Amino acid sequence: MKYAHTVSGCPDSQWEPLDAHLRVVAERAGEFAAAFGAQDMGRAAGLLHDIGKAGDGVQEYLRASAAGRGPGRGPDHSSAGAVLAARHGPGVLGRLLAYAVAGHHGGLPDGVSDLPRRLQKPVPPDVALWPELEALLSGLPGLPLRLRRRTVGFQVMFFTRMLFSCLVDADSLGTEEFMSPDRAAWRCGYPSLADIRQRLDAHMAGLAAGAKPTAVNALRAEVLAACRERATLAPGLFSLTVPTGGGKTLSSLSFALDHALAHGLRRIIYVIPYTSIIEQSAAVFRKALGDLGPGAVLEHHSNFEWPDEADEGQDTRRARLATENWDAPLVVTTNVQFFESLFASRRSACRKLHNIARSVVVLDEAQMLPTEQLRPCLEALRELCVNYGVSVVLCTATQPALNKEELPDGLDGVREIAPNPEGLYARLRRTRVTDLGPLDDTALAARLAGHDRVLCILNTRAQARLVYALLAGQRGGAGAEGPAGEDGLFHLSASMCPVHRSRQLARIGQRLKDGLPCRVVSTQLVEAGVDLDFPVVYRALAGLDSLAQAAGRCNREGRLPCGEVFVFAPGGRLTPRDRLPPFLVRPVDATRTTLRQHGADPLALAATRAYFQELYWREGQWLDSKGLMARIEEGAGGQSFPFPGVARDMQLIAEYAVPVVIPWDDCAREAAADLEHAEFPARLLRRLQRYTVTLPPRARDALLAAGAARLVTPECAVLENMRLYRDDLGLCPDDPAVWDAEELTV
Repeated sequence: MKYAHTVSGCPDSQWEPLDAHLRVVAERAGEFAAAFGAQDMGRAAGLLHDIGKAGDGVQEYLRASAAGRGPGRGPDHSSAGAVLAARHGPGVLGRLLAYAVAGHHGGLPDGVSDLPRRLQKPVPPDVALWPELEALLSGLPGLPLRLRRRTVGFQVMFFTRMLFSCLVDADSLGTEEFMSPDRAAWRCGYPSLADIRQRLDAHMAGLAAGAKPTAVNALRAEVLAACRERATLAPGLFSLTVPTGGGKTLSSLSFALDHALAHGLRRIIYVIPYTSIIEQSAAVFRKALGDLGPGAVLEHHSNFEWPDEADEGQDTRRARLATENWDAPLVVTTNVQFFESLFASRRSACRKLHNIARSVVVLDEAQMLPTEQLRPCLEALRELCVNYGVSVVLCTATQPALNKEELPDGLDGVREIAPNPEGLYARLRRTRVTDLGPLDDTALAARLAGHDRVLCILNTRAQARLVYALLAGQRGGAGAEGPAGEDGLFHLSASMCPVHRSRQLARIGQRLKDGLPCRVVSTQLVEAGVDLDFPVVYRALAGLDSLAQAAGRCNREGRLPCGEVFVFAPGGRLTPRDRLPPFLVRPVDATRTTLRQHGADPLALAATRAYFQELYWREGQWLDSKGLMARIEEGAGGQSFPFPGVARDMQLIAEYAVPVVIPWDDCAREAAADLEHAEFPARLLRRLQRYTVTLPPRARDALLAAGAARLVTPECAVLENMRLYRDDLGLCPDDPAVWDAEELTV
């Protein structure tokens, strides 16, 4: 008898036979791959993946391990299956199977160096194909892909990653069912999409019944009706272009549910650029779905805090498992998680990919697609639609110029859902934009002081801190007297940990609701997904999409005849770098061009299209800054794909900052104290995500050197000197009130 898994301290009658494991994984991998027409490939991968365990060396290791005397790392059992796949599979298909089988533990190998080396390894004499498997390999059909001549390599590499996803998820689930049946039993019981739609329909009916007869509410009703009506259109690419405040969030969910049910799609995946928007959107979804909300909505992002396992209910336990493979009806995640996974090579990151097939993907704030990786991202979206049965909705108030007519290699066949977007913008125009030109710091602070309720959005933390200090009448960063915001003046930036920012946003929202004075100086973190409504907004010059988002915080509910949005070029004591960071140079140049051409109405759809066309023209080759598409196509002929290298270079957020944990409340202090001695710190680190501030490495190193922070893990520092964390500004590592010559340590 050959075994796949042994159990320490148990007789071999309780071990899992190898042939049983291979068949279980093959059946499930085939079911997963059937979603994109590759059922036989999935079955073959499942039968091959652990066939190397039949070797005497691996069996001896498994028996020794069960007896508690085996070495820590077992013999290589993946390469044998990969060799057999390449040797007996038909041509290209055999090599693609070899990638998946060889990488099912360590990740997809490099096709230039690693895979060829592994395919030269000898197959142990006691490892051989079953007749059933040999017949399956020889009879494999061709690739189930509609190929484009210019992107064949990309499509084949993408297919290999999806096949790999089917295998590793099937292997993980099969192993879990044998080794941890109690855990496996929690992977079921989600509400159906039909039940979710029923709850949403009831919620939307309640909102309509209680809505005041305003122009904004009438427009929202029209947008919702159009989403419901057009959900029956054939799957593919869609856009939903609705002005800020037009009800995109719930209307797009209504479209996604109706569309999925009309065409037999399996789930809805919301992809959102910022974690702050995710938290708000997920809360909106849960509220709309009532008692189904906790079990239906899966949040998967770095800031989500899981309760302790002892305190978690069945919905939380199920959701914790669903983050591994997105086996949930409604997933809310980030651009980073979604797109980096589509180009990943690691087992854990790829495991969820097959569950994207036959789903509705809603890209909220689609204008935030990463410019430097725009071409690979667009190609991935196109491939999902063409070969994996996905419908993609580009949902935004400022639709980027992504159509083929506007961008070389852009998307084609994108259908608009909203009724007459130009008309919607004309009817929902609630602001007037005025370009003030250059404005120095003192003049800006004086203008802000002249408004009772005003929002000022600046491009960097340094700008926000300086203007806030001027407005507060402070100099040199002296500590604030009394609680921050007590006088109606607030600062918001990423120098504040997320929990702190959430508290400040709640206080700001309450003051606005009560009609009290409220002046806010912020970075761009308030521009998307933050439900604030000011009569006046000032915005430092940035990309036109950022100006439009800022305008969305002005007269949001249309209570005034017209809100005022002032655009200005920062000046004064700021350095040129602080006035305009390098990543904003091309967007600002494109905005200047657009303002000259469309100054009368810079937020009209025509202006937005002109801006993105100008921006993408200026970006040029930087729309694929690492040259990923060319590198992938180079390996197409011999299927020599650089999986790890592509995964490494497909980073949407550059690794230029490091986290510092702020022990801001008792929860953070307790978790930070436990972290230093935790055997498995990952869960505590996740909990502390909402208490972190990122700094350049040199700034964190200075805190460590001065004793103001300490490392509790190799990656995690905790702030020790809380005098450096102000209630009004957050972390101020260079605050001269603390860093006196005689006081450089705690």
